[in-house]
Amino acid sequence: MLTVGAGALAVGTGTVLANENNPGKKTEKIKVLTTDGKVIEVEKPAGNCKINPCSPAKGAAARHGIPGRSFVMVIDLARCKNARKCIEGCQKGHNLLPEQEWMKVYLRKDHPDAEPYWFPKNCFHCDNPPCVKVCPVGATFKRSDNPVLVDVNRCIGCKFCISACPYSARILNWTDREVYADHDPDYSPETSVPGQHGTVGKCDFCPDRAREGKLPYCASSCPMGAIYFGDKNEDAVTNGEETLRFKQLIKERIGYRYLEELGTEPNVYYLPPVNRMFPYERGLNNLSAERKEVILKTITR
Repeated sequence: MLTVGAGALAVGTGTVLANENNPGKKTEKIKVLTTDGKVIEVEKPAGNCKINPCSPAKGAAARHGIPGRSFVMVIDLARCKNARKCIEGCQKGHNLLPEQEWMKVYLRKDHPDAEPYWFPKNCFHCDNPPCVKVCPVGATFKRSDNPVLVDVNRCIGCKFCISACPYSARILNWTDREVYADHDPDYSPETSVPGQHGTVGKCDFCPDRAREGKLPYCASSCPMGAIYFGDKNEDAVTNGEETLRFKQLIKERIGYRYLEELGTEPNVYYLPPVNRMFPYERGLNNLSAERKEVILKTITR
């Protein structure tokens, strides 16, 4: 659980401890990384709802973002073993069909003499997003806290944004889904649910979960802790097990942004696949023979 508060970032599933004043009462504790780099344990607050309403923002409010936040993601390529739990968690959380993958995992190889490695790729929520510039109806928009979202109430399915995205992060919903009333007052672009036939969908950074102090579905589902998420303004990211300084992590592990030479200014960072935890072959074990053959023939470079 990720709790972003004033001056500190708390993380963890929460350790339930006995209350000293009332031994019979259980109090949930969380570890907090303070701004001076110390980790302390405090009683879990009731929530951030008084500061940032936990219910997804609707209408114009959904376009502004959470004040003071700058969400980023860091993916440690040395930890990824293609468990695909990030994909499954994202699909379940966003009510996606089995063939719809907002998070994809590719097998990459940097040069002929190098070993392949697994490369998770989602939307990079760019600070200079080409998709926003080409949308003729303002359905795709950039928020102040970094997520790039799609408002299906405005989307006309023109696919300009799909063509403009250099990361191939968007898909068109070709299949009819559950009945959805246009301009439903309960709809929020923050949730991206339900996906509608004829509209564009993509990774949304799970801003509705961020309001609740939770990690995105992909990060919370990864069994290897390969995906970190946090707030650049507070200089902290977490994978649910450990909390690290964002700037220090990127500096010491030589973090980089994929195709940042395009000038898109992505908000997803990668840590190089050095000292990998698992051989890449292990990620092929649970795949069908046909799928395995396709992946091995199309290793990206």
